[in-house]
Amino acid sequence: MRPTVNKFFSYYKPYLSMFISVLACSFITSVATLVFPLLVRYITKDVLEGDLSIALHEVYGVGGLMLVLVAIQNIGNYFVDYKGHEIGARMESDMRSELFAHMQKLPHSFYDKEKTGRLMSRITNDLLLLSELYHHGPEDYMKYLVRFVGAFSILFFINAPLTIAVFCFLPFLGLLALYFNKMLNKAIRRNKERIGDVNAQVEDSLTGIRDVKSFANEIVEIRKFNQENARFLESRKITYKAEALFYNSFETIIQLITITVIIFGSASIVNAALDLSDLLTFLLYISFMIEPIQRLNHMSTQLQEGVTGFQRFMEVMNLKPSIENKSNAIILPEIHGEIEFRQVSFYYEEHLDSVLQNISLRIQPGEYVALVGPSGAGKTTLCSLIPRFYDAIDGINVRNIDLESLRKKIGFVLQDVFLFAGTVMENIRYGNQTASDEEIIAAAKHANAHDFIMNLPNGYDSEIGQRGVKLSGGQKQRLSIARVFLKNPPILILDEATSALDNESERIIKASLELLANGRTTIVIAHRLSTIRNAGRIIVLTEDGIAEQGTHDALLALDGVYANLYAKQF
Repeated sequence: MRPTVNKFFSYYKPYLSMFISVLACSFITSVATLVFPLLVRYITKDVLEGDLSIALHEVYGVGGLMLVLVAIQNIGNYFVDYKGHEIGARMESDMRSELFAHMQKLPHSFYDKEKTGRLMSRITNDLLLLSELYHHGPEDYMKYLVRFVGAFSILFFINAPLTIAVFCFLPFLGLLALYFNKMLNKAIRRNKERIGDVNAQVEDSLTGIRDVKSFANEIVEIRKFNQENARFLESRKITYKAEALFYNSFETIIQLITITVIIFGSASIVNAALDLSDLLTFLLYISFMIEPIQRLNHMSTQLQEGVTGFQRFMEVMNLKPSIENKSNAIILPEIHGEIEFRQVSFYYEEHLDSVLQNISLRIQPGEYVALVGPSGAGKTTLCSLIPRFYDAIDGINVRNIDLESLRKKIGFVLQDVFLFAGTVMENIRYGNQTASDEEIIAAAKHANAHDFIMNLPNGYDSEIGQRGVKLSGGQKQRLSIARVFLKNPPILILDEATSALDNESERIIKASLELLANGRTTIVIAHRLSTIRNAGRIIVLTEDGIAEQGTHDALLALDGVYANLYAKQF
């Protein structure tokens, strides 16, 4: 618990001087507010009951002092409101950057289980509400604590028995707050989870909008969205019910306090224990004493939303990356591209059975190797272990290598190409952020992409849309190949890079891939066996491990697993 509390307050540290200034202004404006009823009491009790010949002069003097107090309050409130919100926004920005950076370090296994929409909700909605807590929490508690303590002290000085009678109601307010805060915490947490589900549904539907339309399933998506939206509505209704009970219970007790003051105050006047001016002052200070309670009542929802947001923030921040650099991790020098697996086994967290079992394999520098086998045999998983997207159970050598330097030595060309929203130039430069425009153009030419790029409206500065939606499948694949040319890694992994293309695009991209693979250690994951006949070595992977390996002709001659797979395709 203590580390979490320390973490919460640590975000104030960079802005501590400004934060103290905001609290100081809040304190000054609160004290100025408390002085007003005392000035009213002074006029009504001391000035007007004294020598009226000098009363007018004192009234004007008190009026001038009131104007000064108004100026102090307005200037102070302006500073608190402006700078306080700025501090909250800065802290929110810091936390969002920290959370996003932390998410970049989390392994593939984390994203295999989490929905993008839910993660987006944590980065946006949760931290936005937390910003309000960081700003309004300390400032409001300071302001209303000063007003409450000040008002109570002055009321006790005016009439102690009446003040004690009022004070007897406060424990009931405290118990009420504790009871409903627990209820609101659960309700608000449920709201955040449900809005995360809504975001996830929106993200899924809009990302796949072309498939939705191609299958004419708009009604299906609307129904799925409405189901999640209705669940969110139900959770909000529960929250609003709890809030309504909470607020109205508070209002009832506050009204009882006011009635108590009026009845017992009037009785004190009748008994000459209190005069009219003191009762007037008492009523003014009661409003000051009740206002903090009312405000803290309304702040309870803000507090719960902020606390819940911070809890959800810490849930992600407390996740330790399962794949990290060792303290003495080796920075890879220039390598030739030799790859070796020694008795490697692997299974995903949700599966007890191993996907890979005791795999031993050596790939020579510059060798062109194809991985084939039935679906689920672990071909993609095996390749994912090379850049440590997942950690193998055994085989520790790769764990001693700095992750960044390791992954810079490996290039991927996948069937499912991901391009970022932006320009052609920006997407190719993703392979090497320091590359010049000339190097980018050269990479595009190697990938047979230059000609189609120059036919786009703005050439290399053309916007390609979300996920490259403005480009064809073949064009997107050529941009992804250009990125790898620019990266220039010694190891290349091709995962069905041409399987989803038409014949003409496949012919162009095969030529680009042959050029890209020249002189590099290349591993090809293939389902269409016709594409890897010329591979230097074909490795047949099954659920039991490596079943066969050799050239295309040699494996056919064995009349084993590979020959059976080949016969099914031809």
